[in-house]
Amino acid sequence: MPPVQELIWFGLALVVAGSVSGFLAGLFGIGGGAILVPVFYQMFGLVGVPEAVRMHVAVGTSLAIIVPTSIRSFLAHKKRGAVDMDLLRQWVIAVPVGVVVASLIVAAISSAGLRTIFACIAVVLGIRMLLNRENWRLGADLPGNPWRAMVGAFIGMLSALMGIGGGVLNNTFMTMFGRPVHQAVATSAGVGVLISVPGLIGYVWAGWGETGLPPFSTGFVNWLTVALVIPLTLICAPLGVNAAHAMSKRQMEIAFGIFMLVVAARFFVSLA
Repeated sequence: MPPVQELIWFGLALVVAGSVSGFLAGLFGIGGGAILVPVFYQMFGLVGVPEAVRMHVAVGTSLAIIVPTSIRSFLAHKKRGAVDMDLLRQWVIAVPVGVVVASLIVAAISSAGLRTIFACIAVVLGIRMLLNRENWRLGADLPGNPWRAMVGAFIGMLSALMGIGGGVLNNTFMTMFGRPVHQAVATSAGVGVLISVPGLIGYVWAGWGETGLPPFSTGFVNWLTVALVIPLTLICAPLGVNAAHAMSKRQMEIAFGIFMLVVAARFFVSLA
């Protein structure tokens, strides 16, 4: 059992992580996972969760928390009429299929492998948003099927491996095909619902029977952490939505890019 002081810091870190992740869920449409996963990884290490399952539990728990957060963010954005509902309807099957593939990978991949995936994708997306070169655009509008369905499955797979709600990938996809960043952010909240629900089920299955899991865990999902963090994310998500609609396109791109690079740096340090 770690010292009481360390447990207190663990609890405080969860409070901060929950508040910030809820705000970011509304601001960027990312579900908050990009900040929850690195914080959970460090905090689970503090309380003695073995390295072999620590990253898996961090990712699985993040996806469980994203379920209510993404639903609340999606409803708030939908109320403002900013969500591309046609795209979401076309991805109802494609995105969960990608999540199922990710669940199969999670059952075999190492902790370092998950961290590497997270950090590398974060760097690419962060640089893209910071530079924002117009010649990076791939078209004036989103491609049709079957390419659109394939992209949805790919976003679902990578997001489930990273423990995020899909916003970091969907934002890039939509903006590179000429969609406004505010619409991309709003739609990403809906994508988060399509990823987090099957992702939660997949991580429970992938971690079923594993040894070394923290108390109150089902598979790779720790319900004690979920119970502590969810109330804070639900409270703070609408604040992020309001901030998103008050910012300019370029301000959101710069903020998002810096955020992703900071997250990537944290994971590369953990791999050293």
